Amino acid sequence: MHIVRVATEDGPAWGAVEDGEVRRLPDGPFGSLEAAEAVGLLDDLTLLAPAAPTKIVCVGRNYAAHAAEHGADVPTQPLLFLKPPSSVIAPGAEIVLPELSSRVEHECELALVVGRRCRSVTENRAWEQVLGITCGNDVTARDLQRSDSQWTRGKGFDTFCPLGPWIVTGHGEEEVGRLEVSCTVNGVLRQKASTEQMVFPPAFLIAYISQVMTLEPGDVIMTGTPSGVGPLQPGDQVTVEVEGVGKLTNPVT
Repeated sequence: MHIVRVATEDGPAWGAVEDGEVRRLPDGPFGSLEAAEAVGLLDDLTLLAPAAPTKIVCVGRNYAAHAAEHGADVPTQPLLFLKPPSSVIAPGAEIVLPELSSRVEHECELALVVGRRCRSVTENRAWEQVLGITCGNDVTARDLQRSDSQWTRGKGFDTFCPLGPWIVTGHGEEEVGRLEVSCTVNGVLRQKASTEQMVFPPAFLIAYISQVMTLEPGDVIMTGTPSGVGPLQPGDQVTVEVEGVGKLTNPVT
């Protein structure tokens, strides 16, 4: 199932995409997932970010090649940081380059959307907590990240967490462990890797994070970026693609 969040006259609405049409999910994405009446055609609707998380938990240096390109060691345990919910934007929304930074970079990622409230889950039960997957872009002010002793400022600007275009359900744990993740800027390929190259796989990350904090329905886990990160300039179009999900494109201003 492809789950979307769309703008309507009555406010944001959850829906399921069926044959190019969006059908309302009355119970939202965490209920029965039984689709009701049509909201409209997908091409005629404005997509919102497909998640409204209480928190976005990110994993740093989860691809060895990305750690190497920054001259950093591969962590022996997942390196966690948070992005604020205010950083989330929809497909097609503008990534705004802040005046405080002189170098903002893209980071394509597989994003997991939590489907149920969970705490202290084991790795063998971790995938049961996932609603689905989507595309994420962990936009980063690299100069600020490097100058600060922690990463909140460099990662936390408004518009620095594009998500979408939808949540795709039904992927098994093994399948998610071998998906291609890529990023293009103005049609030029900059990043491409398989999730097989992750240092810590998705189920391990869910279990590890849940030992620290309660995960709520709709929370997002960004699983790390492969090598090839690079700068964004005003006028760029940056596209993140995850195999089996689709493409997330945002202009840069």
